[in-house]
Amino acid sequence: METSAELRSAFLNYFKQNDHEIVPSGPLMPANDPTLLFTNAGMVQFKDVFLGKESLNYTRATSSQRCVRVGGKHNDLDNVGYTARHHTFFEMLGNFSFGDYFKREAIHYAWEFLTKVVQLPEERLWVTVYEEDEEAADIWLKDINVNSQRFLRIGAKDNFWAMGDTGPCGPCTEIFYDHGEKVQGGPPGTPEQEGDRYVEVWNLVFMQYERDKQGTLNDLPKPSVDTGMGLERLAAILQGVTNNYDTDLFVKIIKTTADIAKVTNTSAASLRVIADHIRSCSFLIAEGVVPSNEGRGYVLRRIIRRAVRHGNKLGIHQEPFFHKLVQPLIESMGQAYPDLMDASERVQKTLENEEHRFSETLNQGMRILQEDIDKLSGNTISGETVFKLYDTYGFPVDLTADIARERQLNIDEPGFNKYMEAQRERGRQASRFDIAYDASLAVQTRSEFTGYEHMQDQAVVQELFVNNKSVKTIAEGESGVIVLSQTPFYGESGGQVGDQGVLKNDVAMFEVADTKKLGDVNVHLGKLTSGSLAVNDRVVAQVDEKQRRAIVLNHSATHLMHAALRQVLGEHVQQKGSLVAPDRLRFDFSNDVPVSEQELERIETIVNNQIRENSAATAKTMSKDKALAAGAMALFGEKYGDEVRVLSIGEFSVELCGGVHVQRAGDIGFFKIVSESGIASGVRRIEAVTGDAALQWITETENQLSNIASLVKASKSAAKDKVAQLLERNRVLEKECNQLKSKLASQAGSDLSKDAIEIDGLKVIAHKIDGADPKSLRDTLDQLKNKLGSAAIVLATSNGSKVSLIAGVTKDQTKRIKAGDLVNAVAIQVGGKGGGRPDMAQAGGNNPAALDAALQSVPDWVRANLR
Repeated sequence: METSAELRSAFLNYFKQNDHEIVPSGPLMPANDPTLLFTNAGMVQFKDVFLGKESLNYTRATSSQRCVRVGGKHNDLDNVGYTARHHTFFEMLGNFSFGDYFKREAIHYAWEFLTKVVQLPEERLWVTVYEEDEEAADIWLKDINVNSQRFLRIGAKDNFWAMGDTGPCGPCTEIFYDHGEKVQGGPPGTPEQEGDRYVEVWNLVFMQYERDKQGTLNDLPKPSVDTGMGLERLAAILQGVTNNYDTDLFVKIIKTTADIAKVTNTSAASLRVIADHIRSCSFLIAEGVVPSNEGRGYVLRRIIRRAVRHGNKLGIHQEPFFHKLVQPLIESMGQAYPDLMDASERVQKTLENEEHRFSETLNQGMRILQEDIDKLSGNTISGETVFKLYDTYGFPVDLTADIARERQLNIDEPGFNKYMEAQRERGRQASRFDIAYDASLAVQTRSEFTGYEHMQDQAVVQELFVNNKSVKTIAEGESGVIVLSQTPFYGESGGQVGDQGVLKNDVAMFEVADTKKLGDVNVHLGKLTSGSLAVNDRVVAQVDEKQRRAIVLNHSATHLMHAALRQVLGEHVQQKGSLVAPDRLRFDFSNDVPVSEQELERIETIVNNQIRENSAATAKTMSKDKALAAGAMALFGEKYGDEVRVLSIGEFSVELCGGVHVQRAGDIGFFKIVSESGIASGVRRIEAVTGDAALQWITETENQLSNIASLVKASKSAAKDKVAQLLERNRVLEKECNQLKSKLASQAGSDLSKDAIEIDGLKVIAHKIDGADPKSLRDTLDQLKNKLGSAAIVLATSNGSKVSLIAGVTKDQTKRIKAGDLVNAVAIQVGGKGGGRPDMAQAGGNNPAALDAALQSVPDWVRANLR
């Protein structure tokens, strides 16, 4: 097996042959976990499956997952390029069981793949288990027969995995590869373990518990398996090298970079940093991340700039080089990830533009840093310098720290944080009334907003941007940004979304997907669907009127609701955020407790009364101080200059607002609150609809009520009472049912104990209980274990084509026989598998016809396997 591509295929095909579904890599931006910036492990795309929120049509899966680790708990950025095995981007090979197989099968699969498929020598493999996981230890030592000299028991810090403070968790077992005495480092669990001699290859996580808020570990009904193995690490082992950067995944990129830099030492740390970073940057851009000053875009910008700085360190000072590495990356990984090939042109353009931006300030920033270093009397770069580099020259803090570390220096992080907090405070103050200008798009011209009076206007194209770069023309099919001499398009601000529509003339059509406000200029984002446009061309700017009218209704209703909230709940209510979209309005506000149904009704009534009064909406421009002195409220997120626009709806609502509004309150038609919820401590959220959307909501709600009334055979007016009666009746019946099941379990335990067979001091029972559910089986099992003393028990029930099994072994006998082994012996005969603790295990099957014979085989199996 010579290449990483062959290894990736061999892994996936091995598990496919063992009935696993090959699942494509999930995205780097996880859709099911807002707590993660990027996917950092193979299990992320299956998180909802493990949590029981999502079901799949398969119970075994395998994947090669793209991962990025650059922050938070898993932050490898500082180590990248300086160690043999750390990366910002890597591929995680994994196999997963969702309540199907458990420890025994997972361990056997891992060992077979490593020793048989890729033929690693067993004497080079070390194994660790969680120190309390006797089941996994027994499998390794007795089933696999791993050498006890290469077997270690490790504590919870390294060998117990948890998804969070609460939720699924369980012990791990890890497999390490020993590179030999030529590499420094000690075995896992020793003080020397951080060396590169013993490399963790594979981590097998056994999700068998759920930790509750009290910290108690409860058995999961369907124990699962989540494994992860680094493709890069295994590739290094198989290709006979001790450093991941010497594998075929990196050598071509490193060679290309070395040629550009005209250096011969291909083991230089900077070459490795660049080779790693081109992978993470390219895949992130291919998935839609663009360099910016916040969120994922900021992380991307940090990585790009770190790579460019290392290029500068290698002597690359003239032309941009980073984008030239996309092609050798595609040659290495394009076949496995065709979406990277499809996005290659966009990736290269984005990288080139970002490098141009940074190169202009890199040399100057490095000069300032060197001047500070030359003046140092100690070994710490001042927080003021770190902040200046960050704020003025776009140096991410970790980039400055990286440079300092290379020179055996530190940075003054507390000092930097002090300057940073001062800037944030200035920003908070400025955001109340001043306009923030987004310098990432260098707009040079002014533009007049005419959208208060018009939804169509004629204008001249003043500036064009493609990929954040100023251009003279834009061609058909290109996406870009257009600045007009004047525009009726409203730019997103104050919670109101940006307008959509078209810019057109006789030869061109530009579809505006969004309008943004950059300073006091509204810029149009979209795509040229036909023709071409050039600077100084004339166009007709046409706002989507239907969408704008819907937005207007929701925006004016937001003002009325804000005033009503303060009237009903009190003057403490302050806006904390808003969204004014065509289909709804959303309003976040300060309030320590939920808004009651009665209060919501009052708010709704007040707003609708104002709509019926049909007061005029008027706007006046005045000084900021005069507006505030007159009691005008400022909206969250809106930015104001010295002259402000004050929007009044009659005498009921007066706010500073630059948005577009109705002419009279009656235009709103009808207002309906659809939800109220809490989104943070002391912050509540109301969502509402107006106009046609409100009427549609009422109609849909009426239809739902009619359907419910029909189901419970009552009129709409009586439906609520009838549903309440049915729920109470259901509660009573459930209680009675549970009492009967408990009684039956107790009775069954007493009756079944008479049928116990004694085998070498162990009482054995294997019995089928018709009509039982899993809880009844567990209750009966507990009854029998308490009654019999030393016992091994198997209970079963069948429902249609499904078989449920549970096995129990009293604690005094678990060294002689394991519940997991016992239940599997029966499960295999009925077409299933299972597992669990040594004293209790569960399983399922799909062949009820074989159940009786399987249960009859239990005594003989116990005789043959009893230790």
